[in-house]
Amino acid sequence: MKNLSQLLATLLTTAWVGGLWAIGYLAVPVLFIAQPDKQLAGMLAGQMFALVGYLGVSCGMYLLIQRISVSGRASFQQPVFWTVSAMLLLTLVILCGVQPIMTDLKAQALPLDVMHSAFADRFKMLHRISGTIYLIQSLLGAFLVIKTHLNSHK
Repeated sequence: MKNLSQLLATLLTTAWVGGLWAIGYLAVPVLFIAQPDKQLAGMLAGQMFALVGYLGVSCGMYLLIQRISVSGRASFQQPVFWTVSAMLLLTLVILCGVQPIMTDLKAQALPLDVMHSAFADRFKMLHRISGTIYLIQSLLGAFLVIKTHLNSHK
């Protein structure tokens, strides 16, 4: 059973970190290059980021529970536990904090595109904050993948 839970943890780590990288650094940039309607591209990008956020919450919760069930209190002294915790917290900040505010600004700007409205500066600031948080998550994800790989070959 321990091997099954570890295998699932590896798969979920791969899904979460791979999803972050695939959406943030492949799919969304291609979307904005290929889609001439930037408002539509932004809406679709927001939906993709929300989905990868929900994936992150699900994966992060499982990984924390799995780590505690395997290592008990010792998990609180493991870098992997704190890396997953930080990634989960950052996911929640974006998903429950930044994204809803950005969505609200888009709705308030209608019928204009938010980038052509009085809310443009605030939206750009939140976009930069979200992008910075996303980059930190992605780097933590790289650390998590490397650390998980090294731990599995001990």
